[in-house]
Amino acid sequence: MRHGCHTVIVGRSLQKVTTAAKKLVAATGKRCLPLSMDVRVPPEVMTAVDQALQEFGKINILINCAAGNFLCPASALSFNAFKTVVDIDTIGTFNVSSVLYKKFFRVGILLARAFLPLGYLLITIPYMFQDHGGVIVNITATLSMRGQVLQLHAGAAKAAVDAMTRHLAVEWGPQNIRVNSLAPGAISGTEGLRRLRGSNASSKLKHFSNPIPRLGTKTEIAHSVLYLASPLASYVSGIVLVVDGGSWMTFPNGIKQLLEFESFSAKL
Repeated sequence: MRHGCHTVIVGRSLQKVTTAAKKLVAATGKRCLPLSMDVRVPPEVMTAVDQALQEFGKINILINCAAGNFLCPASALSFNAFKTVVDIDTIGTFNVSSVLYKKFFRVGILLARAFLPLGYLLITIPYMFQDHGGVIVNITATLSMRGQVLQLHAGAAKAAVDAMTRHLAVEWGPQNIRVNSLAPGAISGTEGLRRLRGSNASSKLKHFSNPIPRLGTKTEIAHSVLYLASPLASYVSGIVLVVDGGSWMTFPNGIKQLLEFESFSAKL
């Protein structure tokens, strides 16, 4: 919104997104439409997209960032718990991307007749009246890059989204639709960090030897998404942009390492 966009923010709690929308409008002077929607329910997605299009007439950028996560050993993970995370992260990303593609992003196809000496040939020209297209940014994770204990469900779900990113980039690219993933690291002041690492997460993590030895900031993630969504990345599609200070290469990903990490942190 600070860079000129009007926005639609969506969550299951209309009260929460309405409160957030008021703060965003006051801070930026741009319009913000709050809507209630569950990404797991296609009819709700369709209704929300219709409302957004009715309000603004077009949608240029989609940020898929709905997620569910918790720490759990794979051996203790219930069938329903695994399914719930996949439903939100993977299927939810597909649901919203698919609905928006069908309702606005996809480009009209014009059949042109190319006359030949012995008749004519129908040729598909997808750019003849192209006025839509768009940008999709999927917020994922680095969990599957090395394999992370206690995160089978989220790692598998986000890895599937990264695969979806590549498939859609290839299939929808000819219609002027760019699709990329962004994988954040541990970001200070976020609900995810608090829930997964506890109330003193920041103090614990700041002592661990990330290549860039600090937590990331919400502004750094915002700027990275802004890059992928903007014309600065007009020739970038199908990538996973990791924004974690290099921690995916060094952060402990085994039980023994994590226990040592916790013990070390507790002594400081």
